Amino acid sequence: MVQMELFRSQEMNLVQLIIPSESAHDTVTYLAQLGLLQFKDLNPDKSPFQRTYANQVKRCGEMARKLRYFKDQTAKAGLTPAARPAMDGDVDLDELEVKLSELESELIEILANTEKLKRTHSELTELHLVLKKAGAFFSSARDNATEAQRRELEGLSGSNEDIDRPLLLEQTEPSKQVRLGYVSGVVPKSKALPFERILFRATRGNMFLKQAPIEEPVIDPASGEKVEKIVFVVFFAGERARLKVTKICEAFGANRYPFPEEGSRQSALQLQVASRLDELQQTLDAGTHHRDNVLTTIGYNLEQWTLLVRREKAVYHTLNMLSIDVTRKCLVAEGWCPVSAKDQIQDALQRAAFDANSQVPTIFQFLHTKEAPPTYFKTNKFTGAFQEIVDAYGVARYQEANPGVFTIVTFPFLFAVMFGDWGHGIILLLASFFLLWNEKKFMSQKLGDIMDMAFGGRYVILLMSIFSIYTGFIYNEFFSVPFRIFGESAYTCRDHPDTHWDQCESATSVGLIKLGDQPYPFGLDPAWHGSRSELPFTNSLKMKMSILLGVTQMNVGIMLSYFNAKFYSNSLNIWYEFVPQILFLGSLFGYLSILIIVKWCTGSQADLYHVMIYMFLSPLDDLGDNQLFWGQGYLQVALLIIAFVAVPWMLLPKPLILKKQHEQKLAGRSYGVLGESDAESVDGDDEHEEFEFGEVFVHQMIHTIEFVLGAVSNTASYLRLWALSLAHAELSAVFYERVLMLSFGYDNILIRFIGIVVFAIATLGVLLVMETLSAFLHALRLHWVEFQNKFYMGDGYKFHPFAFATLSEEDD
Repeated sequence: MVQMELFRSQEMNLVQLIIPSESAHDTVTYLAQLGLLQFKDLNPDKSPFQRTYANQVKRCGEMARKLRYFKDQTAKAGLTPAARPAMDGDVDLDELEVKLSELESELIEILANTEKLKRTHSELTELHLVLKKAGAFFSSARDNATEAQRRELEGLSGSNEDIDRPLLLEQTEPSKQVRLGYVSGVVPKSKALPFERILFRATRGNMFLKQAPIEEPVIDPASGEKVEKIVFVVFFAGERARLKVTKICEAFGANRYPFPEEGSRQSALQLQVASRLDELQQTLDAGTHHRDNVLTTIGYNLEQWTLLVRREKAVYHTLNMLSIDVTRKCLVAEGWCPVSAKDQIQDALQRAAFDANSQVPTIFQFLHTKEAPPTYFKTNKFTGAFQEIVDAYGVARYQEANPGVFTIVTFPFLFAVMFGDWGHGIILLLASFFLLWNEKKFMSQKLGDIMDMAFGGRYVILLMSIFSIYTGFIYNEFFSVPFRIFGESAYTCRDHPDTHWDQCESATSVGLIKLGDQPYPFGLDPAWHGSRSELPFTNSLKMKMSILLGVTQMNVGIMLSYFNAKFYSNSLNIWYEFVPQILFLGSLFGYLSILIIVKWCTGSQADLYHVMIYMFLSPLDDLGDNQLFWGQGYLQVALLIIAFVAVPWMLLPKPLILKKQHEQKLAGRSYGVLGESDAESVDGDDEHEEFEFGEVFVHQMIHTIEFVLGAVSNTASYLRLWALSLAHAELSAVFYERVLMLSFGYDNILIRFIGIVVFAIATLGVLLVMETLSAFLHALRLHWVEFQNKFYMGDGYKFHPFAFATLSEEDD
């Protein structure tokens, strides 16, 4: 019998490898390329630094750091060099380590020299600006002084309060003349005002400050960032004032530069600085070109080297998980692998031994263990997304029935029941086509969180859109507008039978009449739209449909519990869980589903609420007009008895039988009510494990209460299908009628354009984003809680084989 790959996880074996030391590296490498063996850590008590290959892991980590450094510098330089397309298998790790060290030293030296040159260039640029701006100060002062002297000689000088009169032209005795000192430099513009205040207070006003802003931001020599600055010159008198001004400049991060007093020396210094700036710029350009060449050469091999180092580090990390025998001539490895991968693993072991020129082949043998194997489902890019939905709840126990098989169909279908509109479905379909069309492009890019989530679920979105189009045809809704796609309506006007249904003026008040016995060929008749019976009819239809879908899915879940029990040869679960559960659910809600179908088929006016309520309150009363078929009252009494019997059936026998089996084991007798393999997992694999009857009974009681109450609450929970479908339809109708059609009621192009824009934004933001997310989450809840809790344990752990294909940047 051929099993579906997804229905049960693949059969696993615990294997042991005895690997010669000389071929250990190649063996692990080939197994990583194969990616079908999950290694166990045989040295859990040893720290990472105490393991055999700790030095090799450290070396690989250091090389990975250097490669990250190269990558960062390449990105800072704005370079995107072409990477080598293929992996060069001849690269030796030792040679690569030496080469990376040389390249790092060379690059660090280049960057250090470039940094020094940039700093010097920035300082010279600031000095040049100081010479230019401060020179303008002194030149203006000289001009003013010359002009004042000329005016005095001509007798045209002004009063003593003349603002342009130089301060130092007063006639004083030579012994009382004080020579003024000055400090020039640049200070950040943001600090100019506090800088001036502190100078004034520190010198008690005995200073004179001249400032000139620099038109464009300059590169600060200390930080290397562009900063808006101003040129300043501070005049003062005395050595103490000089010391104060110098300390204040240092505190405010002001860069001081020398400025000669003589005009000839200023001009000479300006020429010298300009010449040095030109030389430095040429040197910087040459250094940048050399740096770019080095980084381009590195970038050509960067991806290849990164992949090699990442793989080597992973190999040595895995080798540290292996145990070494006393002679240190071989390593012992243990791990899990699929039974189907036995031949592939043996072939990889043989190739590794041959390539390593090992005289002794690797010994490959199976081990028997009571440890639970990991769960491995072989998925592809289509089924993988649906399996992730299941695994997000919990990983399947080893070889239990996998709900992922059914989720592929039921998840998008239940989503579509809540999202039924073939107009919205077409937009979702186009979005999924866009993701599929750019699949290769997006797979090679690093996407954002939301985009990565949408791309990972592209096939889920595809199926959700297809099912939404299908249910949209059933609901006959296209942005809440009905269409006569599958034929003419079966209804006409009550007042004027010859008039078409959509032209009836009284359809919302008087109603419609049906023509003949033929219904609308497919889906909901468009005549219901806008009629007075639309809401009661669609509510009744969707409510009953939700119950039918819910009861069906819950029964499927209970049936899967039977297949699990049969697969594990657990007869107790079959007779004392599956049978009473299927009887309980069928006698109540299965019966309700049958009544719904019978009512639809016969056109009866029976009140099903009354039937179900009085089935419990007054089971022997006459049904009257609510009777759908002969013998219904007797059937209800029988079903009620079955439901009441099913509860103690689930609660009592199983704990008592387990207790008796345990007593028989202790007595040394082989006794089994329903077979030798009926032992519950509570007993465990160890026969000597203590058996607590109270704990088992309480566990079974909780399970019984949970199922009985859950049968009611879970069925009611499926009514969310009706509620969200109604909400989606009503929101769509509101946006169409109250936004789009209302704007088209005005004979104004601007109002119509605004109406179209608002309708598009509301449709996209509310119906296609928020409603999609809401329906997705509700479908997720129905699968995780209402469906999977009937059979799914979800307490397994994933199979994580050592594979190069799964390595990422985080593994560096």
